[in-house]
Amino acid sequence: MPLTLSSSAFAEGGKIPERYTRDGKNVSPPLKWSGVPDKAKSLVLVVQDPDAPNGTFGHWAVFNIPPDVGELPDAESGKPGPAALRQATNDFGNAYYDGPEPPIGHGIHHYHFRLAALDTPSLAIPGSAGVERIWREAKKHVLEEAELVGTYERNG
Repeated sequence: MPLTLSSSAFAEGGKIPERYTRDGKNVSPPLKWSGVPDKAKSLVLVVQDPDAPNGTFGHWAVFNIPPDVGELPDAESGKPGPAALRQATNDFGNAYYDGPEPPIGHGIHHYHFRLAALDTPSLAIPGSAGVERIWREAKKHVLEEAELVGTYERNG
């Protein structure tokens, strides 16, 4: 069974509800996954916006997730799941989820939620390294990947 990633808040390619954006409550959406390979020793999740004006923008990275964890609930506090989960500094400068906030009138942005099953129990990298560096390090250890894309647009 392949690794899959989904959310009860939005469908693949669908609009991310305002609640999960910086225009709303700025809480991370509920995410659920299945099909984690037996050989996986940890998971990493990143959220990136490749449509940002200055290149790919990192909104969130959660790493060293135990392989037996199968979901991250809607995070009212912006800080999902067990306190043991490591979160990297995003491109807003925060070590937690920050949702979509594309420039007004910039069109539809696509937010890539990427989950990877890794062959290592932990990434030996500081969270301050940022979302992009966490993802680059994770890519060296990927057993399998899943992706969920949501969209969001701000009009004036």
